[in-house]
Amino acid sequence: MQNHPLQPLAHAIRFLSIDAIVKAAEGHQGVPLGMAEIGTALYTQHLKHHPADPGWWDRDRVVLSNGHGSMLLYALLHLSGYPGFPLAEIQRFRELGAVCEGHPERPHGGGDKANGIEVTTGPLGQGIANAFGMAVAEAYLNARFGSGLVDHFTYAFVGDGCLQEGIGQEMISLAGHLRLGKLVLLWDDNLITDDGATSLSISENVADRFRVAGWHVQELDGHDLDAVSSALAAARTDDRPSLLACRTVIGKGLPRVQGQRGGHSARLHPQDADEARALLGWPHPAFEVPTDVLAAWRTAGQRHLGTYQAWQARVAALLPEQRAEFERVMRGELPTGWQQVLLDYKQQALTAPAAPSGIFLSAEINDLLSPLLPERMVGCADLEAPTSHKRGLQAFTAQDRSGAYVHCGVREHVMGAMANGMAAHGGVVPLSVTYLAFSDYERPAMRMAALMGLPVKFVFSHDSIGIGKNGPTHQPVEILASLRAMPNMWVMRPADAVEAAECWALALARQDGPASLVFARQSLPLVRTTHTADNRCARGGYVLHEAACGARQVTLLATGSEVALAVTAREALEASGV
Repeated sequence: MQNHPLQPLAHAIRFLSIDAIVKAAEGHQGVPLGMAEIGTALYTQHLKHHPADPGWWDRDRVVLSNGHGSMLLYALLHLSGYPGFPLAEIQRFRELGAVCEGHPERPHGGGDKANGIEVTTGPLGQGIANAFGMAVAEAYLNARFGSGLVDHFTYAFVGDGCLQEGIGQEMISLAGHLRLGKLVLLWDDNLITDDGATSLSISENVADRFRVAGWHVQELDGHDLDAVSSALAAARTDDRPSLLACRTVIGKGLPRVQGQRGGHSARLHPQDADEARALLGWPHPAFEVPTDVLAAWRTAGQRHLGTYQAWQARVAALLPEQRAEFERVMRGELPTGWQQVLLDYKQQALTAPAAPSGIFLSAEINDLLSPLLPERMVGCADLEAPTSHKRGLQAFTAQDRSGAYVHCGVREHVMGAMANGMAAHGGVVPLSVTYLAFSDYERPAMRMAALMGLPVKFVFSHDSIGIGKNGPTHQPVEILASLRAMPNMWVMRPADAVEAAECWALALARQDGPASLVFARQSLPLVRTTHTADNRCARGGYVLHEAACGARQVTLLATGSEVALAVTAREALEASGV
């Protein structure tokens, strides 16, 4: 291991990770020690990035899907020169308020800026599905704006757990079908999980799962820096998504636990650090990276300075209207006039024929917005006809990246996480469309969208019991309450076409978190029959009708498709003097 000129750079990752985990008295050493060479090869020889501008729109994206191994990412960011990860933050690993948290957390909230962490990861499988969404977003934006502005790869560090979770297989299937050639997974194939050997719970050839799905697959020694670099170079020239199955030793460098179950996250002690230093010939004190090693890392971090400057020059040379549109889209700003579309729809709804379905109100609105919002992409789980959100959109396919409608098949798990990846990538306004009963498949992704503050629009049909003869499996009477209990998730259930326009106005304007828009399958009669310029739904709740026959004795509360029932009940009560 010692002979390669980049080996000391990989050891810098190992010992920053060991020292941080020993100091914190907890952590997961398996990933950073087992993937040190993989991370070194990627960041020093292939990754297009510019640490001084972590939010550069045309940077390569990196997702640590096996998020428990967070010190791998933190060490890479610190060594490469990202300003948000000075040594002092590495030393505060897992402390309250530290940037280097137990699992990576994407910056979110007021004024937080990009720092090198693309997405929050921890629930296994979500990260690789986010990476898939980023690759879809890149391909779509590349088709729209051209390779001079958008041309980058998405890489993901991946563990066995990411591939064992069901969402992983959904991603493998759909990414292979779409031939996303700029998606590269780096699999930490160490034959160990938290319980012990992977043979306890799995016996298939995992790499073959990728092969049959149409992926480019290479199997290699994950500790051979040249082999990893060559595999990355080959992946970058293949038009299929790539899996690099990197055989590694978990916890490599720690004599007491390497290659064993304890290599995953066993408690490390100062003696373990001393033994690792002796084994690997690293005589430097805790948290000290030799000057020459750090200089080599920082030089590698500047490899694409010229690429970055040339990209900036190309943006500056665009015609004013082209540059304004590109920058608007990438900043996530809505175009001038979008509110007027909704105001016009809201007013016209008072005299328009009723839509045959509540979800069709959402479809009508989105169809009207399409010319103004070409950045809107819709993912739908094999429900094009009953949800009707495709309409004038073209399909996003392996042959045509300009389509804005992703046929996800029956894969809600990956669809929700894909939408999160699109939003995290930027330049796309993602919608994820399915039935409310199937939101349970999306729930992990919805929770992560809320944690990250991502402006994803989760759109649902078949909101309650008034949906025909499908029975209780499709009558989600309990799900609304569970979604409302999710912190930072807006839940809106329009009662008619007027409220549909108001709720979509609120959802589109929100940039600091997701919204769930829940629509009925059945046609919704108007309950708002006079036009008001203000957005009454913005209040959260409001009085639709006051008592007309005296002092109020009863208050009826309802949302969505039950509002019309409440209005009818009010009329009956009024007629009886209540």
